[in-house]
Amino acid sequence: MAGPMKERITELLNAALERARAAGQLKSAAPVFTVEAPRDPSHGDAATNAAMVLARAEGKPPRAIAEIIRANFEPGGDIAEVSIAGPGFINFRMAPGFWHRRLFAAAREGERFWYPQLGGGRKVNVEFLSANPTGPLTVGHGRNAVLGDTIARLHEATGFKVVREYYFNNGGRQMRMLAESVRVRYLQELGIDAQLPPDGYQGEYIRDIAHQLVLRNGDRLAQGAAEEIFKNAAERAIFADIRNTCERLGIRFDVYTNELDLIKAGKIDAVIEGLRKRGLIAEYDGAVWLRGEPLGLPKDRVLIRSGPEREPTYRTPDIAYHIDKLERGFDLIIDVFGADHIAEHEGVAAAVRALGYDISPIRVIIYQFVTLTRGGEKVKMSTRKATYVTLDELIDEVSPQGEHEWSPADVVRFFFLFRKSDTHLDFDIDLAKRQAPENPVFYVQYAHARLASVFREAAKAGLVLPDEVERIDLTLLSEEELALARRLLDLPEVVRTSVEELEPHRIPFYLLEVAGDFHRYYNKPSNRIIGQDQELSRARLFLAGVIKSAIASGLRLLGVSAPERM
Repeated sequence: MAGPMKERITELLNAALERARAAGQLKSAAPVFTVEAPRDPSHGDAATNAAMVLARAEGKPPRAIAEIIRANFEPGGDIAEVSIAGPGFINFRMAPGFWHRRLFAAAREGERFWYPQLGGGRKVNVEFLSANPTGPLTVGHGRNAVLGDTIARLHEATGFKVVREYYFNNGGRQMRMLAESVRVRYLQELGIDAQLPPDGYQGEYIRDIAHQLVLRNGDRLAQGAAEEIFKNAAERAIFADIRNTCERLGIRFDVYTNELDLIKAGKIDAVIEGLRKRGLIAEYDGAVWLRGEPLGLPKDRVLIRSGPEREPTYRTPDIAYHIDKLERGFDLIIDVFGADHIAEHEGVAAAVRALGYDISPIRVIIYQFVTLTRGGEKVKMSTRKATYVTLDELIDEVSPQGEHEWSPADVVRFFFLFRKSDTHLDFDIDLAKRQAPENPVFYVQYAHARLASVFREAAKAGLVLPDEVERIDLTLLSEEELALARRLLDLPEVVRTSVEELEPHRIPFYLLEVAGDFHRYYNKPSNRIIGQDQELSRARLFLAGVIKSAIASGLRLLGVSAPERM
């Protein structure tokens, strides 16, 4: 429901309640009521439960109270009709003039209209993707990357100062295993017999890194070369690949933070010492544990592993990392995590709170995993085996299949966002490649391209809109066209909810609805936008321009292009 409509109805409803009390028809103070879209759209634009909320205090049936409230609404103005339904719901239908003014405002203000300014310059940190540099980005990483980037775009558009951050672990056992995998492949490149460890990294990219080492160094690293040489070479090459993949999707980062820097700065030692002082550390089985019971956790969590290296688990630097972000003064800290991080985050948050920090700025998006299908069959993915599907491979595969040019990155981004983050995502490659109405991104982009073609035809016909849009006679628009307007004018509220609830999927859902409304309208011969009646044509062309602006603004939030031709 459009925010201004809700605000206007609430204002007029409060005025009606006040008149009823002044006349002695009601005695109770103003209740806390809701104004929402009715379940049945045929009932009107909005409905309130005010009469039912007042029923007990007034000692009257809700419908009787609803009649009193309706009688105290002033006729005319922004509300065309007040009706009563069911047990006492009061339904409202807005006057066409209300929608006309909103359309004029949308045309004048453009993105300022579509993007409500919520941030007031507050600082937001969005940490996302954060894949460790052990291999190329996979399809699963892609959902994280697109979710995080779109959350950042939403906050930027609505007035927040956003920092996109990438946090990674470049130490520990997995990096030693990466270095060993590269070393073995390097020796094999030289014809020296060497075997990968059972859990080594087996992707072709390891051979590529080893091959480059041979080209640069010959056989100089075959005897006694430090592990660090192989690790650094792998980290540099893999990060270059990760950055390239991100660039293909229009994703960038402002800050890179890593675990080794936190260790070197003593921040992980400070976490252990701080928890120890608070009696939250236990030591047994050769390991250091975070005590669960005092923190309300179901069990103790390992902070430092047993063994000669005494390495921290990944949750320990995560605690230090979140403290670091809080100390940097962000008003909001958003973490994008996979479903396997739920329990991990609970322990991190509990430890940060126990160390005396206010964790209310921290909000977490937990996304479910991606199932990739091709030809109706699931595609298995593994980050170490050679059978995994990289994000680059997915982008390459979702290439045009048809007469229209389009960006495969657009398709990938839209598909990753076209499900709520906490639900599993089935990514159908065959559907993503299809240029047909059942493909949601094609359907939405085609609506924008159709609207652009309308303006090209209008220019050929010499039909132009006046600079002062208020001179356009919107009373000529039909009820069907006003229904189109009502839907598209919901975008500011959809954006607001997407930001507040961290639910970017609402944008593509909205765009698909608007595109569907427009396609159905456009396909009717009676709805020819450029016709003999010049005034009607101007009114319809004006509406088309507002629809085009809404679709383009919505797509921009998703990082998806709005093509002028398809």
